[in-house]
Amino acid sequence: MSPAPSQSQALSRRRALSILGAGIGGLALSQAAPQRAEAAKNDPAVDAAIDKGLAWVAKTQSSQGHWTAGGYPTAMTALAGTALIASGSTTIQGPYSKQIRKSVDYLTMNKLRQNGLIGDPASDNRYTYGHGFSMLFLSQVLGEEEDEERREELIEALTKACEFSGKAQTPAGGWGYVSAKDGNNFDEGSTTITQVQGLRGCRNAGIQVPGEVIDKAKEYIYFCKNPDGGISYSSKNRGSSRPAITAAALAALYNAGDYESKHVPEMLEFCKKNLHNLSEGSNSFGHWHYTFLYYAQVVYRQGKKEWEPFRDKLYAKIVKEIDEDLLPIAGLTRGLTGCAAIAAQSYDRSLPELRGARRDSNGLAIGEWSAAGVLRSRPPPSYNFPHGHRHSLPPLRASAVGSR
Repeated sequence: MSPAPSQSQALSRRRALSILGAGIGGLALSQAAPQRAEAAKNDPAVDAAIDKGLAWVAKTQSSQGHWTAGGYPTAMTALAGTALIASGSTTIQGPYSKQIRKSVDYLTMNKLRQNGLIGDPASDNRYTYGHGFSMLFLSQVLGEEEDEERREELIEALTKACEFSGKAQTPAGGWGYVSAKDGNNFDEGSTTITQVQGLRGCRNAGIQVPGEVIDKAKEYIYFCKNPDGGISYSSKNRGSSRPAITAAALAALYNAGDYESKHVPEMLEFCKKNLHNLSEGSNSFGHWHYTFLYYAQVVYRQGKKEWEPFRDKLYAKIVKEIDEDLLPIAGLTRGLTGCAAIAAQSYDRSLPELRGARRDSNGLAIGEWSAAGVLRSRPPPSYNFPHGHRHSLPPLRASAVGSR
């Protein structure tokens, strides 16, 4: 078993910057990985829509640092923070640094429990959503945090959060809306995906994640696959295939290093059949923004030929929604607005001082947010070693993950 990199290596500034879509798209590259598309040129209409969406997210943050929709303050805060950090801002620089810092403070000071849960069972409905999204968000913040004391606090918080996720996993390998103990071992697909991507983000930031947790999650997804290639709702309630969960599950398998098992092509074909036309009208399946936050990550990994025409259709729809103010006027949650802003950020668009940065061997700008998954995110997870050598992290699987 290869050891995880030491935290002194992994957490120094600009050394542990994960691909944000671990997210939400946080994929370590390997020879078996699908070819990624290149970043697109900036489109003024898309840039304007992103700016409008981000500005709306920023101005709706509460004075305490959170966002909420119904009973999901932790999940909404993590999603909104992820959208803002995907813009290129950090806790110390950029137009949304103040909002990001307040988000971090809210999650770590108000929502972090002694047992590692990021959330509050008393105020967070289905608290595993918020826990998974928070791991993803905070793991991205960690890579850019310069204050040593603050970094140590984040390391401790994320280490405990990963431990909580491992303990909350059901015997079947999935996660439910609450921990296995609290939920009588109930599990379902959407919360399972949030845990896998949150753990991927933490692993990329140097936090140790037991390989057996990820292996069990992969087996859970395989078990929930139906003959048509789609993923069912739960291991305990198989039922018909769900396009949204299938797209999210496929993105999660990529996060876990599974690019070519026998299940992946079947799941991809199911997604293309049901989602590639953007599934509007009677075929929308509900949860549209959630669905395409994940499916766009999947399509991006297929390469330029498939990504570019799909991207143009996706962006056109998101731009139209934001231009018409459909998201806030329709009363949709900040989470949906955050998802839309995140999904639109696959263009190579960075902070002004980072434009024109030199590029690595993968064509990604070093030190800037660039197109990866669906998100404008940082270079592939890697560590800078002496003499300029760059070593990509291995996929998240048992042979490459430090155990505790």
